[in-house]
Amino acid sequence: MFRERDEAVKKIAVLGTGYVGLVSGTCFAEIGHNVTCCDINEAKIRSLQNGVIPIYEPGLDELAEKNVRKGRLSFTTGIASAVKNADIIYIAVGTPMSQTGEADLTYIKAAAQTIGEQLNGYKIIVNKSTVPVGTGRLVYNIIGKASKGNYRFDVASNPEFLREGSAVRDTMQMERAVIGATSDKAAAVIEELHKPFHTQIVKTDLESAEMIKYAANAFLAAKISFINDIANICERVGADVSKVSEGVGLDSRIGSKFLQAGIGFGGSCFPKDTTALLHMANAADYPFKMMEAVIETNEKQRERITEKLINAVGNIKGRTIAVLGLAFKPNTNDVRSAPALDIIARLEKEGAHIKAFDPIAIPEASAVLGDGIEYHTELYNALANADACLITTDWPEVKEMDLLKVKKLLKQPLIIDGRNIFPLEYMRVSGFTYHSIGRPAVHADEQMKELAQ
Repeated sequence: MFRERDEAVKKIAVLGTGYVGLVSGTCFAEIGHNVTCCDINEAKIRSLQNGVIPIYEPGLDELAEKNVRKGRLSFTTGIASAVKNADIIYIAVGTPMSQTGEADLTYIKAAAQTIGEQLNGYKIIVNKSTVPVGTGRLVYNIIGKASKGNYRFDVASNPEFLREGSAVRDTMQMERAVIGATSDKAAAVIEELHKPFHTQIVKTDLESAEMIKYAANAFLAAKISFINDIANICERVGADVSKVSEGVGLDSRIGSKFLQAGIGFGGSCFPKDTTALLHMANAADYPFKMMEAVIETNEKQRERITEKLINAVGNIKGRTIAVLGLAFKPNTNDVRSAPALDIIARLEKEGAHIKAFDPIAIPEASAVLGDGIEYHTELYNALANADACLITTDWPEVKEMDLLKVKKLLKQPLIIDGRNIFPLEYMRVSGFTYHSIGRPAVHADEQMKELAQ
């Protein structure tokens, strides 16, 4: 994709082999650097050394295999050695949400402590993980104390803006690179590192770089919750949110992205980052009411789609519901904060039997949901003899399913669509009772009355 660089090749250590670490490390190798991806999880490293990528991300397998073969990418549990040999160390460990809602920095602190203990010369340590404002300074202090001031080093913040399902493309064709650093020298090195990506560079201080990441995710989450609230109003007043979104999105000041009504956001970033930002605001004694509303709307949106299903089916105890999609979005096996999991849990509590379809995320979902439901990787097997169909992830297989076949497989032609996949008129002429988000409902019984007349 890129020719190998003419500039000096950097030795990069990436601590953490999750989405961010694996994708970033592999892409840095692709542009010619020598990258060592490290993790304390021995089983994960063994899998990576055997060519098995533990996450589903389109294009990552091939890119990793290519750079391992060329000797530019390797995987190890030997973090100490990797740190000592590196020029640049990227911290890409998890920052999960704690019970209080703030980001848990346990892994960040541990990584900084290890780096400090192994420091053997000038290095640049870069936070790639999403971290609260002030974490860069915290990392700097931990490394300084652990290294006993024997060596110079710099700390930088270089947040990621990857979308699961298109993370490789988002790195190789990134829209911008945000760089905050403790020195101009360090900022210049990280800027040079990103030149082959032909991206726009935003250089700032550590604190602003950290806040940019949270502000970006929070703004996108706010757009989603906003259009979902508009959708709920549309249902009450007889408007069609898809048309509203189209008209609003054509305004260049607003744009059409993230204005698709549905069952709310999920995944590893938006739920965690909105909550962490709210906690940050509270800690700074600022009442962030807007973010409170964004989070509340998102949580309630999952309840609304469940209520739609229950209202349409009636008593769902003993009924079979086909749930299409377990991952929080297509082209990923990530089920963290996936709406489908919350919805399924409630339906099971109401006594429904669940037949769940997902092409790749069943192992991850079953680890959370258990064995009490039927799992299917074949779409039509999940639909067979179900009392209703609930769409929770807009997988291509779902968007392209044969509705005539679906109608024959279901006990009744009832679809609850949490992703607004199908045009209303198409569902009307196809003879379905069809409930979506923010759009008028289509009723099969009314169509039969029209035909009788």
